[in-house]
Amino acid sequence: MIEGIRDLFRMVIASLLIFCCFFTSANKIHADSKVTLNDQKIEIKRSFESLKDLDYQTWQIIVYPSSKESKNLILRIVGYPGSLRIDHPTNLIVNSGRKTWYLKDITKNSKIKSETLNDSAAEFDLSNLIAELDKNRPLRLSLPGLINDLPIPPYLVSEWRSLAE
Repeated sequence: MIEGIRDLFRMVIASLLIFCCFFTSANKIHADSKVTLNDQKIEIKRSFESLKDLDYQTWQIIVYPSSKESKNLILRIVGYPGSLRIDHPTNLIVNSGRKTWYLKDITKNSKIKSETLNDSAAEFDLSNLIAELDKNRPLRLSLPGLINDLPIPPYLVSEWRSLAE
């Protein structure tokens, strides 16, 4: 009798744990939007996401405003340090359907000292692209010689557009 109660209790606990694991983590997909402090202790909202290109290489994609007052956005792409080297300037090619944009490499002009950005990071001016987008459409990024095709999902484009508002 006591063995039967113990077995039932174990089954109930196991079922609750399985239920919690499967159904409590079913959140909406969203980009990791955070508010951080810069050097002058001013809050800056940014978007941060790790994505894989079609060659299964992981890239960190960070979008942030160039300053608190400005709506100009900067896109920073960071690869795994030590495994690659990005030669600057290298323009980023962005495709969406029939539309193509060429984003200028601003890594050397960046307000952040070039010493803090390692060889596996590059920054691009994203403002013109965001200004031209009227919908949250998927994008594809290409960096000649490094990224063949990095898909950017619509939820991330939406996040970027909200930073520009």
